[in-house]
Amino acid sequence: MRRVSEFWQDRSVTNKIILVNIAVFVVVTIFLMFNKNFLDYVALKPSNILQGKMLWTIFTSMFMHGSVAHLFVNMLSLFFIGNFVEKLIGRKRFLIFYILAGLVAAMFFVLLAFVFSSEMNSYAVGASGAIFALGALLMILVPRLPVLVFFVLPMPLWIGMLVLLFGLWILSYFAGLPIGNTAHLGGFVIGLIYGIWLRIKYKKKVRMLSYYITR
Repeated sequence: MRRVSEFWQDRSVTNKIILVNIAVFVVVTIFLMFNKNFLDYVALKPSNILQGKMLWTIFTSMFMHGSVAHLFVNMLSLFFIGNFVEKLIGRKRFLIFYILAGLVAAMFFVLLAFVFSSEMNSYAVGASGAIFALGALLMILVPRLPVLVFFVLPMPLWIGMLVLLFGLWILSYFAGLPIGNTAHLGGFVIGLIYGIWLRIKYKKKVRMLSYYITR
């Protein structure tokens, strides 16, 4: 038990979140094999939230994924982006921001579904809203950081985030893919706000960080 405890304590917050996502996916998948209605208890559905039902899904939905591929892409992105951000802002601040960003992304999805009377009965799951928040935060702190968009296309981070945000929106529109673009937008916005706040409060540190990382 002591070795297990030490192993868990040595993990970064990001890696712990990844392990939780994997565990939740496995457990929920098993439950869904026996009861398809169980999805209502873990996935975000705007019509439920606006009726005051299943309010906890605003939180649980950020740890649930629709498929193995969905889980893999999100966790791979979270591993690289999350660990980097965590090292920059610290474990405690990272965890608080990650959870808050996920909640904001979920509420964006619900609010815009209500405003535009669309996707009211659609389910939203995944960590991508919070991941977009982390990406937007980095975009403000180190805009010229070289990245590979879709793990293939090299470009500066600030361009990459915009390409990813609007590229997924265009892809979902023309290909009819169920992508939670409004949740991505919500995460992106909160990430920008927090990034700007950090850049203003720690102006010199951010300037030095950007210089040493991108020189």
